[in-house]
Amino acid sequence: MPTRRPAGRHRLPRVGGGRQMTPSPHPQSLYFGAAGITLLHAVRAGAGDADAIRPWASDMLRSPIVATAHQGIGLYEGAPAVAYVLTFVDTPAAERLLTALDDHVRRITAERLDTAHDRITRGQIASNAEFDLISGLTGLGVYHLRHGNTADLNATLSYLVRLTEPITSGGQTLPGWWATGSPGPKWPVPGHGNFGLAHGIAGPLALLATAALRGHTVAGHMDAITRICQWLHSWRIGTGLTTRWPEWIDPQEQHRSHTLRIGPTRPSWCYGTPGVARALQLAGRALGDASLQEHAEQALAGCLLDPEQTSLLSDTSLCHGWAGLIQATRRAAEDEKAGRLHDLLPRLHSALMAHLEQHGPPLGHSLMEGSAGLELIRLTELGPATPDPQWDLCLLLSG
Repeated sequence: MPTRRPAGRHRLPRVGGGRQMTPSPHPQSLYFGAAGITLLHAVRAGAGDADAIRPWASDMLRSPIVATAHQGIGLYEGAPAVAYVLTFVDTPAAERLLTALDDHVRRITAERLDTAHDRITRGQIASNAEFDLISGLTGLGVYHLRHGNTADLNATLSYLVRLTEPITSGGQTLPGWWATGSPGPKWPVPGHGNFGLAHGIAGPLALLATAALRGHTVAGHMDAITRICQWLHSWRIGTGLTTRWPEWIDPQEQHRSHTLRIGPTRPSWCYGTPGVARALQLAGRALGDASLQEHAEQALAGCLLDPEQTSLLSDTSLCHGWAGLIQATRRAAEDEKAGRLHDLLPRLHSALMAHLEQHGPPLGHSLMEGSAGLELIRLTELGPATPDPQWDLCLLLSG
């Protein structure tokens, strides 16, 4: 049983400056490894802690940077991950390396787009890794949005528009993002529809909306946003404060337009109400649809007020724990007019601290499952003292 810490004395863990660090087994991983921890220190460096970044940056760059176009390389791995991190590092050496890596990321994007368009033309079903945030073209689009590569961003957005057009497979009309594979061992082979922000259609929706809010649109852009929103609306469970979504649906559910899995799911960033609701809120803003935005905010508020949902959180991580829920809520609260979400943030912080008191800090220093994510939450709380608060564009939470 974990040792309980004295009440009121536990603080968020601080990822050290590297004096006792060991090399990461995933040096170029934004999710698991040194790249994600370097991002933390890059953001912290602007707040006056420049020395800590050096050992982690050295670890990130200790092996040749992977710059192939296969589906394992995306925003969270290899050249795109390192390049994304370097956009937060303000040194001549980082700028030179970023310039070189940028060429590779643009080439990777072009090759991946060619493959995706060819797949659509042949009438085949996509894989999540083709379009998702973690490994796919949505994640590469995030990098281009961050770095200001307008042509590459627009090409990615045009692909996402095409992705939203319906397809026909086995005589059944399916959404264009219907994906191969099965998210669970008991699922049938013919694929699934994924709702998550990390691996499902909420990711492309959030990128399309965020790009539009920042002045980047392509032909069919708003129609694509609307198609995704209509699909999410058709699969919502409950209304108002009780609204939530399944994590995915199978072919039988798609065929009968109904799911029997109506119980609450974990309120995480990667899957669950927080990520979907934030994507819909951004979409409402992009479309100028106040009703859509309000409904998304109600869904998130209802999630936060529902102990049946919050009790499903079992850790403090960014990916699927309390830190991710807090960051999604904070970003949504910044755009909400009613102020309800802002008023609920202290409740979330108390729950996070209670979890830390009972279970201690997470194992490891990684960004998405370890203490680096918690430290970035702490830095974000500093507000204006954080020089570049847009680190969470890689989560598609900052609008």
